[in-house]
Order: sequence, then structure tokens, then C-alpha cells
Amino acid sequence: MSIKNLGERLFVGLNAFLYRRSGGKVLGKIQGAPVLLLTTVGRKTGKSRTSPLLYLQDGDRYVVVGSHAGAAADPAWVHNLRARAEAEIEVGARTIAVQGVELPADESAALWPRLDAMYAGYADYRGKTDRAFPVFALTPR
Repeated sequence: MSIKNLGERLFVGLNAFLYRRSGGKVLGKIQGAPVLLLTTVGRKTGKSRTSPLLYLQDGDRYVVVGSHAGAAADPAWVHNLRARAEAEIEVGARTIAVQGVELPADESAALWPRLDAMYAGYADYRGKTDRAFPVFALTPR
């Protein structure tokens, strides 16, 4: 494991710990955008993996973006959700079992104005890569 990957894992772990400990009061927002914790099952390891993600509330579903801060590859949670759609989210102090569905391009495109309004950083991330960011709807099951 590289130093960069180790640092990222430590940051994510600390973020999740503080979020859980505070019921989302600490690190529950980033630049005004709400944060949830997504727990998926690793497609290779079978272990639970938790990722703090920005989300957009869209009716009863939570919309998340696989931006990976503009990296060239999708984040691991995207691959995990594609392999196994059942996951769990923590929103504040609530834990919710969800079904993750990758949205088709037309539905994703319709959400981008709201996503960009929620978090201006997405435009910067899109400028760093040619890949289209996968957009998922997490619906309570």
C-alpha cells in the first residue's frame, strides 16, 4: 500500500469515526453540502468499506457522485455498488438500508445543475478528467 493510499484510508477512517461519534454534527457538511457515510461490501475482499460522500436529497432517495475528486478512475465504492447493490448509509444519527442504482446518462444529466449548485467543486473535478462521473441513487429498501 502506498503512502498516499494509507493517508487516504486514515483520513476516511477518522472522518467516519468523528461523523459517527457526533451523529453527523462533526464533518456532516463540506462547504455547505451534506455528507453521508456509505458502507458497501468490498467486491474482492467481502469486507465492509465505508466512504464519506456528499449527497443530494431527491425525494426519498440520496444521490451520490463517483467523482473521486477528479481522479482518472472511479472510486472503489462505485465498483462495490455495481457488484452488489445492497448497502447501508448513515445520515446524521440514522442508519438506513439502501439499494444503489447507477443512473442512466439522461437522468444524471438532469441532476447535474442541482449537484453543481450544491457543491461547486464538482465543476473543478470534471475539468481534471475526461471520464464521466457515475451518479447513483440510493433508495431505502
